[in-house]
Amino acid sequence: MIFAKVIGTIVSTQKDENLKGKKLLLCKEVTHDGKPLNTYHVAVDAVQAGEGNFVLLTYGSSSRMTEVTKDAPIDAVVSAIIDDVEIDGRYK
Repeated sequence: MIFAKVIGTIVSTQKDENLKGKKLLLCKEVTHDGKPLNTYHVAVDAVQAGEGNFVLLTYGSSSRMTEVTKDAPIDAVVSAIIDDVEIDGRYK
């Protein structure tokens, strides 16, 4: 899974039949404490995430295992909205 922040939405009027009705989000990878990295992903939203949310992306073949993404030609899905990250003090 990948830490990311939703920074926008993707609008596409022409797309594969299995993508119709699915919300596409532009996500920027971040570190565990929210610092931006230089990698972007377009992901299908399976959890009603929105701009500004910190999320977990599931990538690769696992991204096609949700009810929302089954049989869709996708490479990434927003599989969770992050509420909080707790790190053991030994690793700070």
